[in-house]
Amino acid sequence: MYNETILIVEDDLQIQNFIGYTLEEAGYFVIKTAKGAEAVRLAAAEPVDMMLLDMGLPDFDGIEVLHQVREWSQMPVIIVSARDQDQEKVEALDMGADDYLTKPFSARELLARIRLALRHYYRMAGNGGEDILVNRELRLDRNRHMVFRGEEEIHLTKLEYDLLALFMENQGKVLTYGSILKALYGKNYGSDTQALRALMAGLRRKLEKNTAKPEYIKTEIGIGYRMTEG
Repeated sequence: MYNETILIVEDDLQIQNFIGYTLEEAGYFVIKTAKGAEAVRLAAAEPVDMMLLDMGLPDFDGIEVLHQVREWSQMPVIIVSARDQDQEKVEALDMGADDYLTKPFSARELLARIRLALRHYYRMAGNGGEDILVNRELRLDRNRHMVFRGEEEIHLTKLEYDLLALFMENQGKVLTYGSILKALYGKNYGSDTQALRALMAGLRRKLEKNTAKPEYIKTEIGIGYRMTEG
């Protein structure tokens, strides 16, 4: 059984009840609200471990809730919304959302995304800057600046190494094109997604057994990339 407390911010009571029932059946503690201002207050006052956040709230937009919460908390936040616009997803992810679920979704998918976001959060909270990052056969050694697949060393350029390290640090999390470019090139990164795609293609050729069906790094069309967890 789990014991995390999850705050559901959803103004559709039918969906709110469905999510609440699903989470309680899975062993989570649940707090519910339909308003953004109340969500911010509860997130600050209660021992909340994660937030499921609808975008279209009656008092103010979910993006504003996310913005306020991210000023003081890095708790996992999964956006749950009927809106299916890539630009909105990118905005939420760049602001610090951990994932984005588009309605309708199944209970199974919801629980899987929750487990994924919590694992990533606990890993990042406890890694303390690990010297060796691992994902299945892949191993990245920070001290020696080397990458291995099994016992075989993979020779990467500096940018390829930096890109892989970024994904290894954020396994399971969607990284937008903008956040990746900013991490690689700094705040004046621009928007050269074509260069990023070329860099990604080179990295995949070295990592993946079949680049047409990548095992490690999946494309989130119109948004960015996600490294799957082992």
